[in-house]
Amino acid sequence: MVTVLSIDGGGIRGIIPGTLLGCLESQPQELDGPNARIADYFDVIAGTSLGGMLATMLTAPNKDNRSMYEAKEIIGFYLKRCPKIFPQKGSKYFRGSLASLMGPKYSGKYLRRMINQELRDITLNQTLTNVVVPAFDIRFFQPVIFSTTEAKADTPKNSRLADVCISTSAAPTFLPAHYFETKDSSGKTRRFNLIDGGVAANNPVSITQRQAIYLYSEK
Repeated sequence: MVTVLSIDGGGIRGIIPGTLLGCLESQPQELDGPNARIADYFDVIAGTSLGGMLATMLTAPNKDNRSMYEAKEIIGFYLKRCPKIFPQKGSKYFRGSLASLMGPKYSGKYLRRMINQELRDITLNQTLTNVVVPAFDIRFFQPVIFSTTEAKADTPKNSRLADVCISTSAAPTFLPAHYFETKDSSGKTRRFNLIDGGVAANNPVSITQRQAIYLYSEK
């Protein structure tokens, strides 16, 4: 049996699955102790947009190789910083109608800085369980699926978790696309030009099927 956790996106509405995850994690903590974490109980954790941020932050290792965050901590972390991520400036009309013609509504600078500070240089192949996070490449007009399994086998897909987080949450018209590069063992560069994973798979259940089948065949 392969256990799968799939977390939808939804911007600020992502506090709903985040709150549910906090409740979910509290159950094994009652049975197995306060150090129990969601990453201990799932073979695959997939997420899109804010769900992708939740997935990566739940599985990012700390210095003791345990989950960096409890589920309940992530939502508080997000809500506390939300006013800086989505600052409200100017008139409502300008924000809604005219600003959309001038590029993304928000610069995303604070969000990028925050994620980089938290996840630093942790890479996808270091996650505590298998992670699957979609994004969409606007240069090649095709989905890009980041996964721990592929990261371990394909060096160019072994991106920093921070880059994966920023990419999958880069909602069109709200936040700018995220550009970054990786290199393979020979030094060849791969360039990514990515926006919100919801463009590729707002419900990440479908993209986890292949991963689950692969893991089941390995067991």
